[in-house]
Amino acid sequence: MIIALNNKSNLNRKEFKEYYKELLKIKTKSKLILCPTFLNIGLAYSDKVLLGSQNVSRDKDGAFTGEISAEQLKNSGVKYSIVGHSERREYQRESFEDINKKIKRLLDNNIVPILCIGETLEERKEDQVKEVLNAELLSAIKGLDAKEKSKIIVAYEPIWSIGTGKIPTLEEIEEVFNFIKKKFPKNKVLYGGSANEKNIDELKTLKIIDGYLLGGLSLKPKELQEFLNKLEK
Repeated sequence: MIIALNNKSNLNRKEFKEYYKELLKIKTKSKLILCPTFLNIGLAYSDKVLLGSQNVSRDKDGAFTGEISAEQLKNSGVKYSIVGHSERREYQRESFEDINKKIKRLLDNNIVPILCIGETLEERKEDQVKEVLNAELLSAIKGLDAKEKSKIIVAYEPIWSIGTGKIPTLEEIEEVFNFIKKKFPKNKVLYGGSANEKNIDELKTLKIIDGYLLGGLSLKPKELQEFLNKLEK
């Protein structure tokens, strides 16, 4: 199982140091990938938890004030990077082209992209889920060969579920995963969106899920351990 932890814009330097100590105490058979803020990447030092980033520049090193390039991430020990999270698509207006370029930059530097896709509640109600996901998937892999495409981890996060405590039905999740895996048969596919220690007993019955992308739960080592205990039971 792959467990990706998205700290989002949380934890100052002091808070992160205490959090990281607790994170390293976690016992699990799963692969843990921690995606802290850029400022905290340099404070992560253990191989027990693999290092990821929450974003990457679409450009190489150069005159791009405020950007962090894939080359810089690689030099800092980053092995994975979240790309196309719904919050960035909405708040930073990231386009399909932006996400495609970021994926290419990551692959050029041997960093595994974790591509986030997902629909809004309105799109689900209007039965546009597959149409939306297909557009996000195809635009992300534009110009990639089969080998490059196979390296991408896909994270399905229904936008309406993120941080709400609500999740789709098991049937809805399974339908989406079958749709994704039909197009990406060699790729790992994660579920994200309010997965926690309270609903993992239900979610883990879906054997098609290869892992989880966790937001709020990533900040709570005690609850995360409970989540992992139930997942691996």
